[in-house]
Amino acid sequence: MTTTSIFTFTHRPLVPFAHDYVHGDSEPWHEHDCAQLLHSLTGVVRVDTTSGCWVVPPGRGVWLPAGTQHSLRITGNVAARTLFIDPLARADLPAACQIVQISPLLRELILASLALPESYSPGSRDERVYELILDEIRIMPVLPFHLPEPVSAPLRHLCQQIRQSPGDRWNSLQAASSLGMSERTMNRHFQQQTGLRYVEWLRRARLLEALVRLAQGQPVLRVALELGYGSHSAFTAMFRRVMGVSPSDYFKND
Repeated sequence: MTTTSIFTFTHRPLVPFAHDYVHGDSEPWHEHDCAQLLHSLTGVVRVDTTSGCWVVPPGRGVWLPAGTQHSLRITGNVAARTLFIDPLARADLPAACQIVQISPLLRELILASLALPESYSPGSRDERVYELILDEIRIMPVLPFHLPEPVSAPLRHLCQQIRQSPGDRWNSLQAASSLGMSERTMNRHFQQQTGLRYVEWLRRARLLEALVRLAQGQPVLRVALELGYGSHSAFTAMFRRVMGVSPSDYFKND
C-alpha cells in the first residue's frame, strides 16, 4: 500500500523539514502531492522508485517530482534535510527523478530555511531566501547515481541477480548466455530499455553498492575485492574518476 502525504503552501512556496535517521531505518512506499528535494548531510540513502533505484551519497540530494512513489533505506547515520516544494512554485522545476549536486550556497540556504517563519512580508529577507532556493534548484547539476530498471522480465531478472551478487563475473557474453540471447541482441535491448550500455549499467551498479558498503565502514580493499575489482588501486581509480576523490577521502568527514 502507498500512502500520500499532503502539504499546504498557502503562505510559502516550500516547507523545510529536518529528520535524522539511524543505520537500518527505512520508510515504506509512499508519495507526496508536491515535489521533494532530499539532501543527505551524512550517510547514504537508497531511494527505490518504480523506474529504478537512486543512491544519495553524503553531500548530495535526490529530486522527486510530485506523485513519485518511492521508499527509503538508510545506511549509516543520515542527517536528512528535506524541502517539500509547491510544484507550481516555478514553471521550470525538474520533471524527472534525479540525483543532484547540492552547492555550498544551496546547502546553507536549506539549513537557513529551517528557521524561517511560515508567513513573511513581501520583499522581506525571508521571501528572498525562499526565492533564492528556488533559483538554485533550477540549476542543480545532475549526477550519475541512478540505476534504471529494464522493462522486460528477463532483463529485470538479470539485474536482480547482479544486485544480489555484484562481485560475480557478469561480462556481457555470460549475461547474454544466461538469457539465451546473443551478446549483440542483449546489449541492444539493454540500451533500449535503460538508456545505458550493459557494461555501463554494471559499473554503476557496483559503484552504488560500494557507496552503501563504504558508508557501513567496510574497508576499501574488502569492498573492492568483493565487488569484482582485481586490486585496491583499480577500484580507487574508478571511484576517483566518478566521485572526484578517493573512497577513503570521500567518507573521511561523513
